[in-house]
Amino acid sequence: MQKQRIATLAALVAAAAMSLGGLVGCGAPKANDAGDSGSGAASSTLQIGWNQPLFSVNQFSSNGHATANGNVTYLTRAKWAYYDGNLKYVDNTKFGTMKLDSEQPLTVTQTIAKDATWSDGVPVTAADELLDWAARSGALNTVKSDDVERNDEGDAEVASDQVFFDAGDPQVALIKDTPTMSQDSKSITFVYSQPTSDWMYNFYEIGVPAHVVAKVALGIDDPDQATAALVKAIQDDDKAQLAKIAAVWNTGFDFTSMPTNKDLVVSSGPYVISSYVEGQYLTLTKNPKYTWGEPASVDQLIIRFNEDPMASVQALKNGEMDIIQPQVTPDVKSALTAAPGIATKEAYEGTYEHIDLTFANKGPFDPASYGGDAQKALTVREAFLKALPRQEIVDKLIKPLQKDATTRDSFNVVPGAPGYEQTVEANGSAAFATADPAGALALLKQAGIKTPVKVRLLYGKSNARRAQEYQLIYEAEKPAGFDVVDVGNDNWGSMLGTSRSKYDAALFGWQSTSTAASEPAANYMTGGQNNFSAYKNPNVDQLYDQLRTTTDPAAQQQINSEVEKDLFADGYGVPLYQFPGILAWNSAKVRGVSTITLSPTLFWNYWQWKVV
Repeated sequence: MQKQRIATLAALVAAAAMSLGGLVGCGAPKANDAGDSGSGAASSTLQIGWNQPLFSVNQFSSNGHATANGNVTYLTRAKWAYYDGNLKYVDNTKFGTMKLDSEQPLTVTQTIAKDATWSDGVPVTAADELLDWAARSGALNTVKSDDVERNDEGDAEVASDQVFFDAGDPQVALIKDTPTMSQDSKSITFVYSQPTSDWMYNFYEIGVPAHVVAKVALGIDDPDQATAALVKAIQDDDKAQLAKIAAVWNTGFDFTSMPTNKDLVVSSGPYVISSYVEGQYLTLTKNPKYTWGEPASVDQLIIRFNEDPMASVQALKNGEMDIIQPQVTPDVKSALTAAPGIATKEAYEGTYEHIDLTFANKGPFDPASYGGDAQKALTVREAFLKALPRQEIVDKLIKPLQKDATTRDSFNVVPGAPGYEQTVEANGSAAFATADPAGALALLKQAGIKTPVKVRLLYGKSNARRAQEYQLIYEAEKPAGFDVVDVGNDNWGSMLGTSRSKYDAALFGWQSTSTAASEPAANYMTGGQNNFSAYKNPNVDQLYDQLRTTTDPAAQQQINSEVEKDLFADGYGVPLYQFPGILAWNSAKVRGVSTITLSPTLFWNYWQWKVV
């Protein structure tokens, strides 16, 4: 399972700026614009504000793995389980079952309900899961991720005869052998090469439809024949066919407006994408075929995109939006809590801000820039992190929103959670607790580093809070011997990892999608899907291998603490703060609104929403 998503909720913005006037004047769809139930009754509709548009419906690809996409796929993909309001992992037995067949070797069978179909009428089958395994395990790839060239958009560029699924999940990669399918294609069995305590999280949601991938990649229109051809290609390890399949899987489901090929929006979940106007709004319409999960209670959801939180607040007050979860600022908080008829809920979010340094781009933190001298590169990383104004960022930008805000001093443990204090005490974060520009400059001089050292900082350019953070960092690092260059970009999300040659440090947030103990592994393990820094440490890899088989909470905490010691010692980066948050809705229009600290936050209980 891809454990953490690039956080876009109230944090990372990649949309084109829109004024409130542009929002109101873009031609708001009415309830029946996307169709109604066909009964002649008016459709119920809710309009929801979000800050970043959808850009992919393949939530498992490297490019598509982001919260903005996860919100939509949560509503358009069938799943075996979900998190409730108390973060309890709830089995969805309406869709199917997960059965632990054996522990030696670890063997799991997943069976899909007989009535589960895609919205085009094609059955959901084990072939969809087989494709998911092929893509996320990397078992069939003929080229390694580190050897792949990327274009300016961050897409992988490989030869037409090479197989490269642009994903990477350490947990799924434990399934080395091709899974077996039942005769009726409704069950699939996975055999793990090693035990793992988190097996139930690995295939929690259906990915992109196998029959559509095969139709586009192989040119076979009949869905049964297309699916059969895809299954055969995987089972036979047919490199020629797999190369075509992988190319479509990687980017074929990326779009920023309603695609011409409607097969790309085929759904297995409670809603179907029925319209999408680029940069403005996306409409989801109730899937009448859906019976294998919690049913949609609202006929139509219109997700409106606007990166300006105050514009979203005004739209909510004007009745143009019904639910918003904007980036909270003092003005936003004041405007929402004072508005009549607007209900609010304040709480820390499941997202934390951090800054990561890049190891393999021939930049200032890469040993290759110093003739392979790893110690010199480490000294430069330590100096940069030593001068970061972590406390100043919290004091000036976060405390006005959350009076008790503090720096977050752990990569993997949320402040206030069991084990946080013990982890922080042992992980080495104290070395970066207080900004020390003079000490940082002394380190550079001692290592013989010529100053100023140019560091290109990537962040969401249009995000106001990020821009303020950049300015504080620039000013603090200057006397430390660093020239922090602004390379903020509204397309930062697709640049992470894929365009490392264009930046040296990245400022963004992680949002958790799971409570699995090994959730952060994909961020730090060699070749992990979320390891955008190209960080490599064999001991960290070994520790996460150990964590996979560990079920004792105390032992899990100890392993995570050991991982964090290496992260801080290696100058990987530093965590900054936990996000303050606010959810607001029109109490006269909708009831049942709530949020959780995991993705998909406010969308988690769509079936409990009631239009008044």
